Amino acid sequence: MTQNAQGTGERLSRLEISDAVGDLGWRYILGVVRASVPVASLTQGCEVAARVAVVAGDDADGSLWMDVRRDQVIITLQSLAAARVTPLEIELAHRISSTVDGLGLRLDAGAGERGARSAQLIEIAVDALDIAAVRPFWKAVLGYGDEAGASGPEDPLIDPAGQGPAIWFQQMDAPRPQRNRIHFDVSVPHDEAPHRIKAALAAGGVLLSDAAAPAFWVLADAEGNEVCVTTWQGRD
Repeated sequence: MTQNAQGTGERLSRLEISDAVGDLGWRYILGVVRASVPVASLTQGCEVAARVAVVAGDDADGSLWMDVRRDQVIITLQSLAAARVTPLEIELAHRISSTVDGLGLRLDAGAGERGARSAQLIEIAVDALDIAAVRPFWKAVLGYGDEAGASGPEDPLIDPAGQGPAIWFQQMDAPRPQRNRIHFDVSVPHDEAPHRIKAALAAGGVLLSDAAAPAFWVLADAEGNEVCVTTWQGRD
């Protein structure tokens, strides 16, 4: 196996990753590529997951995880050692896509305009004056751990079970007592963001800023509680 195949070689750009898998039904979101396979039952979902694990072979444990439900199998690819998508995960996406096609099923990113929630990942951002002082509290109270490759006291925290949203810390220069200091980042596929923002505004939301779009838009509810809708675009 080559160095690239082991996930320690070439660093792909976000655009390269998206272009490499987008036409297959995968979407690049926040450092992973993700898709789902609609199924008719939990039994069928387990069968699909087993086939996917087999085709991934020895690479499964380091690059693949799945969430099996009665109506879908959610498949995520990322190098767990490097905490990013490498050429190996691109190769696995193609192998998995061929396997799913062979089963007479399809991979689906679940675009909101088709009625199903799109693929997404949630992060919680905590504004802090002294990140190193508050990070240990959040790590302890949530039972979280360090992200792969973490090198300092200000790095994000992740759920070792892969169930909860990641926590990251945003540096503040001065106290902001009249503004919420914890907000959600909703990372969605680049082609889902317009639909998600439109729905949020129709539901009573307010667009506070699109200055950094398409990397992120800042929205708020009717009482000023903020959320960012983010994509991979505009970051390379």
